[in-house]
Amino acid sequence: MLRHYALIFLLVLTGCGLTATRPKLEMSLAQTAFIAAKNANAQTLAPAAYRKAEFYYLKAKSAYKRKYFNKAKQYATLSQKFSELAEMDAVRKATLERY
Repeated sequence: MLRHYALIFLLVLTGCGLTATRPKLEMSLAQTAFIAAKNANAQTLAPAAYRKAEFYYLKAKSAYKRKYFNKAKQYATLSQKFSELAEMDAVRKATLERY
C-alpha cells in the first residue's frame, strides 16, 4: 500500500511544474541581446526584427512570471535570436550610411 502512495506522489510531482528548472541563463542572454539591439538603434534601423525580439522578450518575461518555464525558455531563445539579428542589421545599416 505504501508503494502505491509513493508511486502516486511521484507521478503527481513529475506531472506538475515543480520539476522544471528556471531558465535563468536564457532569460539573461535574451535581456542582454535585447538591450544591445536597443543600444544599436535597431528600433529605427531594423524595425521588423526588433519588434519580433520585443514581442518574444515580453512573452518570455510573462511566461517566466507565471512559472511556465518551458515556454519562457523557448520565447527567450527566440527573443535572443531576433535581437541579435536586429542588432546586426542595425549596425550594418548604420555602417553603410556612413560611407
